Order: sequence, then C-alpha cells, then structure tokens
Amino acid sequence: MMRAVVKPILIRQHVDSAPAGLLADWLDARGLAYEIDRTWLGASVPDPERFAFVASLGHDKMAGDVDDPAVAAERELLRLAVARDVPVLGLCYGGQVLAAVLGAEVGPAPVAELGWREIETDVPELVPVGPWLEWHFERFCTPPGATELARTADAPQAFRVGPHLGVQFHPEATVEIVAGWARADAAQLAARGIDDGEALLVASAERRAAAQAAAFRLFDGFLAITDHFHQRVAV
Repeated sequence: MMRAVVKPILIRQHVDSAPAGLLADWLDARGLAYEIDRTWLGASVPDPERFAFVASLGHDKMAGDVDDPAVAAERELLRLAVARDVPVLGLCYGGQVLAAVLGAEVGPAPVAELGWREIETDVPELVPVGPWLEWHFERFCTPPGATELARTADAPQAFRVGPHLGVQFHPEATVEIVAGWARADAAQLAARGIDDGEALLVASAERRAAAQAAAFRLFDGFLAITDHFHQRVAV
C-alpha cells in the first residue's frame, strides 16, 4: 500500500551536542526525507504545514524559560503545529514544550532521572519498556485531555493527544551523545553527589542494541499514527 505521507519531516535540533542520533538513523533506514533545522543558527521559524511531522529534540534550556527567545520560538512552532494538525514528536525538552503548549505544568523534576531506565508502559507496542537513556533535571506533567501512556515512579514518561506524542526519555540518544551531556553537567552532578556521570551510562553491546530496537519500534509506531492521521484528514 502506498504511504500517504509524502512531505519531509522536520527535526528541530536545538544545540550541537544534542543531534538526531538514532532518529536520523531510523529515517535513513526507512528512506524518509527530512530536514534538520539547527535552531541556534538563528533561522526563522518554519511553517509546520510544509512537513509530515515535527520532531523536537533535547536542549540545555528549560521549557519553562519563556523569556528565552529560543524557547519562545519553539513554543510558537509547536503551538502552530498543534493548531494546524501537524503531528509533533517531542523528545525530552521537546516533550516538555509540547506538554506546555497543551496546557500542562513543566518544571524542576523532584528526582533527576539520569542514565539507563526501564519504564512502566500501557502501550508497549508504541512505547516499549526500554531500555531508555534518560538525562533530565526537569519534567512534564500529563497535559489536560491527554492520555498518559508510560511512567516511572518519579515522573510521567509518555503522553499522547491525537497524533501528538511526547516522551520524557531520549529514544534518539546514544551512549556517546549522553556522555557528552554528563561531562558538561559535571558540576551539577557533583552537587547531587555524583562524581562520575559517565558511569551511569555503561552498557553492553546487547543493551545498546536493545535500546536501538526500542527506539525504532517507537518511531515506527509514531509513523503509523501520523500515516493514519494524514489518511483520515485527506478523506
């Protein structure tokens, strides 16, 4: 069957240290066209209707920093995407911005989630248990009207509203990417009694492969949601 989605996918990359990683690998493996918008270079906010969906990646800013122009611009883009029925995939910071746009509280996490985690999920066919890499000091609450899909004991981990999906973990991240964040956050980690953040990321080849498989499963599931959504609105 021919896929309904023919527009490219927009990836919003917010800092050089947080690239698309496994998301780009998945897009390449599936033969999907995409554009990476490196937001820190100062380009204007694109029209979300040009794209099949918008994926918003991680950031060293906080979704609640509304006085920051970059955060304000991301909020505006995701607000427009939601208003114009362009599906959004929000990953960690991107998930927090999506949650905020949908009316949820975002703010400091009671417990920072760092390193490898498995999650409790209601929909393992879309949001697998993991293993997932987490690296966040903030968190989102589940937006009003959204369905919470997954959680840990410390925070919600995934929610869905229509074609929009926000997750708190980093399906796109590799150990090497998160190791860079651990080095950059050394002072913040030390204040929390963590001397070696990279030690939280140690993983066997089998765990790395399982994380990639879980990420591809999540991305495939989200693509199926967007395809179904585009087919329905086209009728």
